[in-house]
Amino acid sequence: MKFFKKIIVWILTLESKMILRKYKPFIIAVTGSVGKTSTKDAIYSAIKDQGKYVRKSEKSMNSEVGLPLTIIGAPNAWHSVSQWTNNIRQGFRLIFGKAEYPDCLILELGADHLGDIKRTVKWLKPDIGVITLVSKTPVHVEFFKSPEQLFEEKASLIRAIKKGGSAILFADDDRILALVDEVSKKGIAVTTFGIKEKPDIRGSDFHYEYVRDSREDSGDGSLKKKLVCQFTVAIDGAKHEVTFTNPIGRTGMYPLLAAAGVAKARGMKTDEILKGLNEYQAPKGRMNVLAGINESTLIDDSYNSSPDAVISALQTLKEISCPGRKIAILGDMMELGRYSAEEHRKVGKEAANVAQILITVGQRSRATAEEAIANGMSAENVKSFDSSNDVIEMIVPLIKPGDLVLIKGSQSIRMERVTKALLKEQGKAKELLVRQEPEWLEKA
Repeated sequence: MKFFKKIIVWILTLESKMILRKYKPFIIAVTGSVGKTSTKDAIYSAIKDQGKYVRKSEKSMNSEVGLPLTIIGAPNAWHSVSQWTNNIRQGFRLIFGKAEYPDCLILELGADHLGDIKRTVKWLKPDIGVITLVSKTPVHVEFFKSPEQLFEEKASLIRAIKKGGSAILFADDDRILALVDEVSKKGIAVTTFGIKEKPDIRGSDFHYEYVRDSREDSGDGSLKKKLVCQFTVAIDGAKHEVTFTNPIGRTGMYPLLAAAGVAKARGMKTDEILKGLNEYQAPKGRMNVLAGINESTLIDDSYNSSPDAVISALQTLKEISCPGRKIAILGDMMELGRYSAEEHRKVGKEAANVAQILITVGQRSRATAEEAIANGMSAENVKSFDSSNDVIEMIVPLIKPGDLVLIKGSQSIRMERVTKALLKEQGKAKELLVRQEPEWLEKA
């Protein structure tokens, strides 16, 4: 099977190179360790109406397979030989035939192993490169000698931008800011974004607001309200208000700030940029607010997890007021290598200051539970389970009206199963949750 995959990747990559050489689309590439997919989607929201045809990576297709599939415009074939054959044929049709092709591609780049990004950007040659937050202890660090080596892998994207292109850099990280002078000397324009100091695109005045939503389910005819996030973005010295619903939390600003930077680099007018930002909706499984069973509210962050992301999610849980209890259901953070135990303990310490009830899922997260108890959380309010399937039977009767429930964990822990069990409208799971494709549902 591994040999078959290598052959497929080689063919798809070769086709991708030929397709890019033929059609010459404008390429925007995004990397980082937190917020890549949300940033990619926010960029799409901001620039989708610019040009004749803009395509983005679907979901988190950022791997050695996912990237060529996006360039070709083909789906993941999973284990279907016939579908992989069709994907290859589609690539050949683009190369040797006449077809409409995007004039702009927004691509997400991941780094599972040393050299993944460096090899890719040599032939990808992006016009705009974006670096989001790179954690001090990032996901996939298990496969690198150190976090610094992984950071350098991410930075290779910026060093490969075409001369005359643009780099959009996260200004709240000194390591990323240190790249500014280096890339500027190569004739690359730099736009910084963040909330600290004085970035080119700055977010400030973040707050939560309840706004009128609809009359649906109000009972007495009064207008219902929904929780939204609002902040001020400064572009060219002028301040503008932006509102977003999902993702919930102040970190939801960062993808929008990066998107504004990209749009500005593309020469878009401020009113066009703001229109796109205000239309943005987060991908499934990323700090989405959903209605839960028994009049509870869910914060579904079940797509993936990393140390920075889970701490951020817990801080959001802390900031939002609710009439009931705050419950954190946290699954293992994977691919942290020798940093795993320490990072899971840090999460436990934070959870003890936020949640009334903590439920952990997976062997690694038992350290989270132990640390929460060590930091003053009642042992009666801390439960640990080995898998997401194990927790479901216990959690459903636990939920009370007014509870606010955070669900988060790495992809392989399958925390979306917990979200589905707690979802008020379970018939809409495919519409609202991640990993609802038949191929995922069939996995143990």
